[in-house]
Amino acid sequence: MTTYITTMDDVRAAEKMIRPHVSPAPLIRSYALEKELGLPAGRCVWIKDYGWTPVGSFKLLGALNWLGHQVKTLGQRPVTAHSSGNFAAGLAYAGMCFQRRVIIVMPETAPQVKFERTQSYGAEIHTYDVARDHQTGERDRLTQEIAGQQGAQQASPYDDPHVIAGNGVGGLEIVRQLQQQDREISQFVCPVSGGGLMAGHALAIAAGFPQAKIVGVEPDQAADFRQSLVAGQRIRIEKPTSICDGLLSYDVGEHNWPILQRLLAGSVTVPDLETRLAMKWLYEHHGLRTEPSGAISTAALLTGQIKLDGQGDIVVVLSGRNVDEVQFRNWIDVAVEPAYV
Repeated sequence: MTTYITTMDDVRAAEKMIRPHVSPAPLIRSYALEKELGLPAGRCVWIKDYGWTPVGSFKLLGALNWLGHQVKTLGQRPVTAHSSGNFAAGLAYAGMCFQRRVIIVMPETAPQVKFERTQSYGAEIHTYDVARDHQTGERDRLTQEIAGQQGAQQASPYDDPHVIAGNGVGGLEIVRQLQQQDREISQFVCPVSGGGLMAGHALAIAAGFPQAKIVGVEPDQAADFRQSLVAGQRIRIEKPTSICDGLLSYDVGEHNWPILQRLLAGSVTVPDLETRLAMKWLYEHHGLRTEPSGAISTAALLTGQIKLDGQGDIVVVLSGRNVDEVQFRNWIDVAVEPAYV
């Protein structure tokens, strides 16, 4: 079976589907990052902050576009998906917008804020033991049981053309805003796991700024994409491990892989300690309480892993801010001082 490859036409069509339900997330200039990175006058750093969306992450973009394309054939059947929490809230929000019942499978250990946001938009939640899932396959089994027993249409959090196109709308927003200011992009830095966020954004960034180097960022113990790039094919990790709960997919999505392989300049990995230090830095310099998966791309910049050659601006994606207060305080309580302080 041929895999459909998402295009820019799909991204532009997705914007028409999404825009009635959500406004663009802000693109904020970070003077503090410009200073920290020692950039010369005239080069800017921009943070695309999806924490401002109604669900606290980018995930509702893909969820809205996916569900919007299902409503005509769905009838009164529910929809279901497995999620670490952010796609759960995104699909729940989409269900509220399109008046469809949503059933979510989430790990027992997901942050409470992700449970609360998902339930606040009317979704039903089932949980599983994520620590044993690599052995039991409980996550997929539960989701498939719901689909079979309740006649639910199953959504993928990242491996679907409509999800990719929806996520790409965020990249289109970045391109449009910077082009209106006559800016150029040298580096685009974004988390990558299953690849739905990055694939959509890479399409838009590459179309708007062909010279930009697009770099993925992964936890060092969950670097399936980096391993895939080296191998030249999709590699599965049996037990990805990180505090970045939103970046623990077992492998890159089948629909995402051709886009990522074609458009990305590479991928860097970040240990959890450096992600914690970046969370602390973002809080102290911008007052942002970020989840680890959202802060990891900033960590890659702060640790100097990305070569900032060229003369254009740098765009970094802050993918989400759904983190419990107590856990956030524990994570930023780091005794080690980063080299960039």
